[in-house]
Amino acid sequence: MKSRWNFKTGADRSGEEGAPRAPRALIVDDAEGMRAYLATLFETRGFEVDACGDGERALFLLENGAGPDVVLLDVMMPGTDGLAALARIREAWPEVPVLMVSVIGNANTIVQAMQLGASDYITKPFEEAELDAALDRIGLHSSGAGRATGVGSQGSQTVWVSSAMREIRSVIEQVGDTDITVLIQGESGVGKEVVAREVHAVSNRVKRPFVKVNCAALPTDLLESELFGYEKGAFTGAQGRKRGKFEIADGGTIFLDEIGEMSPSLQAKLLQVLQDSEFTRLGGNREVRVDVRVVCATNRSLVEMVAAGEFREDLYFRLNVVAIDIPPLRERREEVPLLVENFLTRYAALYKRPYPGLSQEMIEAMNAYEFPGNVRELENMIKRVVVLENEESILSELRKPKTSRSDRRAELDALLEELEETAGDHPLKEVGRRFALEVEREAIEHMLQQTGWNRKRAASRLGISYKTLLQKIRDCAVEVAC
Repeated sequence: MKSRWNFKTGADRSGEEGAPRAPRALIVDDAEGMRAYLATLFETRGFEVDACGDGERALFLLENGAGPDVVLLDVMMPGTDGLAALARIREAWPEVPVLMVSVIGNANTIVQAMQLGASDYITKPFEEAELDAALDRIGLHSSGAGRATGVGSQGSQTVWVSSAMREIRSVIEQVGDTDITVLIQGESGVGKEVVAREVHAVSNRVKRPFVKVNCAALPTDLLESELFGYEKGAFTGAQGRKRGKFEIADGGTIFLDEIGEMSPSLQAKLLQVLQDSEFTRLGGNREVRVDVRVVCATNRSLVEMVAAGEFREDLYFRLNVVAIDIPPLRERREEVPLLVENFLTRYAALYKRPYPGLSQEMIEAMNAYEFPGNVRELENMIKRVVVLENEESILSELRKPKTSRSDRRAELDALLEELEETAGDHPLKEVGRRFALEVEREAIEHMLQQTGWNRKRAASRLGISYKTLLQKIRDCAVEVAC
């Protein structure tokens, strides 16, 4: 029997609904590559993004509470095209701004779109500045931070109901109107980005950009050009000047996620920006001055990295003005019911599935689970329940006994004893292979947990290719969380 979770948190839901949230964009384009590109543009401007490939799906999402603050709608699509979808959106949700985008730039199409109620019309291909200007004109100020009134807002991913999160919210409000740097620490998947966006949302920079940069996602050379931009001719393929993320974030907030992965050379350049508010683009010699608040996040111990010589001590002290430590989800269990309800509602609408609810068996299994991947793991579990319309695969994972590191060490010791006793019965090569397999399994499981089960990042930290990691996961029979 399916049922909604029995809420016993004692939380006031009105507080959740009244809390500032990141604005949401609904991107509708039948070209997958264009959807991904547009999603990236909006995410760098502080938006949460839903995307789909046709007008019918867009209307379905709106009817089921997607709650966008702006809709970006392609004109030419199969089935219900952009103009037909625009007419229906205007009829049912007249307050939601709609930006039309198309390769069709003729006057008749533009006039028709504007007559149907489009807020603006952008012709592909377009410059980022054109999108920023369009967002400015509808009051979203290029950052996605201005909060228009959307349809059926779903609220923030993190529910501020636990005592730990309420304390964090209090700190955020205390430092909101200052420009001091904030260092957010916690395990992978705990909601560090949500907290960073909240820092921006309560600040006096809220009408300016919030720009996120994942320092672990790019190699050093690319990360430097991403952060600081480059001049024409700075390297092969640099055919013009490009603004970096610090320039885009001018007047607002830049969020440097996974700051512990930044190379020493980039650490030095970041320190200069923090000290002088100036930097030079790659290939340039002119100082660029910016006014940017820096918020950083890491799941690694910067103190230990400083001691090991892997992170600059002077930069650490510059970043660690206000430190926010987010506890893991297993220490904030009162949030789980609200998060589950949020994810069920959102993904049921997104994937056109009936609202499933959860069985009592599933609820009890979740109550006993530690969630090593934190909120991200919980979200992925609920997504799978919705998409598969079945709880069995998740229940089997939740019921599996988890092997602790002490248990694993005991297993290794037992293996050593076995190998010592049978050393003359097996070739030395086989002895080494069995022990190496167990050690690799422990290292892989530990790194997957450290990276929130992000296999690409785990492979990078282990110094192996993504393909090799997948093979070793199979060879070592590693149990990978969802």
